[in-house]
Amino acid sequence: MSDINVIPEQAILVHVNFSQHHTSEDLSELKLLVSSAGVECVQVVTASRSAPDAKFFIGSGKANEVAELVEQTQATVVIFNHSLSPAQTRNLERQCLCRVIDRTTLILDIFAQRARTFEGKLQVELAQLQHLASRLVRGWDSLDRQKGGIGLRGPGETQLETDRRLLRERVKALQTRLAKLEKQREQGRRSRQRAEVPVVSVVGYTNAGKSTLFNRMTHADVYAADQLFATLDPTLRKLKLKGVGEIILADTVGFIRHLPHDLVAAFKSTLQETRDADLQLHVVDVADPRKDNNMQQVAAVLEEIDADQLPQLIVFNKIDLLEQAPRIEYNEYGQPTAVFLSAAKGLGVDLLEQALSQLLSERFIDMVLLLPPHKAAWRARFHQLHCIVSERFDDDGNCELTLKLSESVWQRCIKQSDGVLENYVVSTAVI
Repeated sequence: MSDINVIPEQAILVHVNFSQHHTSEDLSELKLLVSSAGVECVQVVTASRSAPDAKFFIGSGKANEVAELVEQTQATVVIFNHSLSPAQTRNLERQCLCRVIDRTTLILDIFAQRARTFEGKLQVELAQLQHLASRLVRGWDSLDRQKGGIGLRGPGETQLETDRRLLRERVKALQTRLAKLEKQREQGRRSRQRAEVPVVSVVGYTNAGKSTLFNRMTHADVYAADQLFATLDPTLRKLKLKGVGEIILADTVGFIRHLPHDLVAAFKSTLQETRDADLQLHVVDVADPRKDNNMQQVAAVLEEIDADQLPQLIVFNKIDLLEQAPRIEYNEYGQPTAVFLSAAKGLGVDLLEQALSQLLSERFIDMVLLLPPHKAAWRARFHQLHCIVSERFDDDGNCELTLKLSESVWQRCIKQSDGVLENYVVSTAVI
């Protein structure tokens, strides 16, 4: 039995530079997307236009050039770094005699490869079907041909109409199943809110190092690689911060320029974790020359999902590539606004935890408690919160605890003890 080597698809990339009135996509980012999809780039075609051509997007001359290159290189697919209309896609396929896909279809394909969880696969399938709905016409040459033959003719429904009906039914079924999963997620969110556990959501441009930072902080094993959309499914882990106690750190999907609207809609329940967080960690690749534009793109997606009004801490990652030292930047009120670190090298992660503790606990309390022996469970609880400065026992077995903890954590403890803890306070001082 011989081994079969899987030969990657070979693609011709097409990139068009438009005038200032049209958004020009980044060619290097397209190459990263193609590489992430497991496709080999054999040729790049560039062009400059003032506006897209209605029939071929790039004009008839460039379309002929691409068709000739397809024949010469035996490429199996042509990938455009732009969004194509169904008519433009169909015309280009007839001209090039091979598959033609646009940027949106490429991103959807990468998401389909990356999805691992049941919910993630359903979300990607829903996005793909919604995108396919307007392009179903491409699969049929004779749209008026009715299905079946002798003895199989139906009530006159064409094959295209049948496919559209089946597609609508599948979309409806997917939406129903995702709605049930969304209710389960909502129950989990409500339980965390009842326990008053702070949630910190990690957001940022794809390949900025979010999963690497997430793994570094939580000791998780989320897949991380130097490629776009290395991870897709959201991951939640507990993290203990000194003076704050347990928090939930949520790793979410990376954003990108012109993230397909169908994808944003399909992942609405997943992105809810970002919208309902107490704080956002916006991870930025500080070594990327396009970092300012990338931050704007992330802000645009956050605005689209109504998550742009949340408190945010900027994390400038990969400082080791610029040989910078880790540090924290503060505003005029003494609050952290940015942390410079290297998640891969572990430099500055302690500074990030320090900044998180400060932001999640606006005010700290210095406190002395005198706990009787039958309240020893609360001594263990304060040890879990990492807020004990010192402790000592008297002859009667009472434990005197000197604590430093956030006001919100203290209020949560009072609530959980039904107010009993207030009876054991010896002294307090707000700092």
